[in-house]
Amino acid sequence: MAEERVAAELNGNTLRVYWFLLQTSKGFVGPREVQRKLRFSSPALAVYHLEKLVELGLAEKVSGEYHLTKIVDVGVLKQFTKLRGFIIPRNILYATMFTTLSAFYVSQFREVNFYSIFALIFGLLSSAIFWYETLRVWRSKP
Repeated sequence: MAEERVAAELNGNTLRVYWFLLQTSKGFVGPREVQRKLRFSSPALAVYHLEKLVELGLAEKVSGEYHLTKIVDVGVLKQFTKLRGFIIPRNILYATMFTTLSAFYVSQFREVNFYSIFALIFGLLSSAIFWYETLRVWRSKP
């Protein structure tokens, strides 16, 4: 039930604040920093969304600053993964793999026949599809 509530409440500016907390390297952020980075009209609006995250159990307030306590994958966040402090689309790993394999195949291309052309088309088409999906997901980020 709690996860359904988080999925329902985590949208719009609250999702943008959650995304910002995910990206922060130092771990703690204040309302003014959130207001400046996300271009909110006032710090009170930032506090409202930060408190909403605290109410959902995703963040904690310690001496005026907020930090994440729980990472959830709901909605558009299911399409991303955190890798060494960077939040990247999950498809980028597949896109990179197929592009690398296709480049290797092209560099080793020796004989032109049905199977070699089929493999070349398969590799290039797979790369193109995965890069398209990666860019589409990246544009949908909060």
